[in-house]
Amino acid sequence: HVGSLYPDRDEVLVSGGDQWVLPVDMKTPGSITLSLPVMAGAKEVVIAACGVSDKYPQGKSAGMVRAIEGLETLVSFPASGLRGKSVWILDEAAASKLSPAYTSK
Repeated sequence: HVGSLYPDRDEVLVSGGDQWVLPVDMKTPGSITLSLPVMAGAKEVVIAACGVSDKYPQGKSAGMVRAIEGLETLVSFPASGLRGKSVWILDEAAASKLSPAYTSK
């Protein structure tokens, strides 16, 4: 997810400037998020992914390849809507599945 916009949820389909802040009822208590058009319209968008765990020894690598290179839609993976508008800051684990076009220095 990006900014509490989760896949397969109606919140990712909000377009235009009518709704800037959206309710998110994925957990208790609920939360709020900015709509994707508001995020995309920011002067600068930074997405960071880092860290590994026993459950995810390659960190956020699967998610980052989906967000940056995958054949995703806004509905299937909301972060894909920020391609071309974001600076992506990833640790080595999160970048480990990206193609060389995205990892060359």
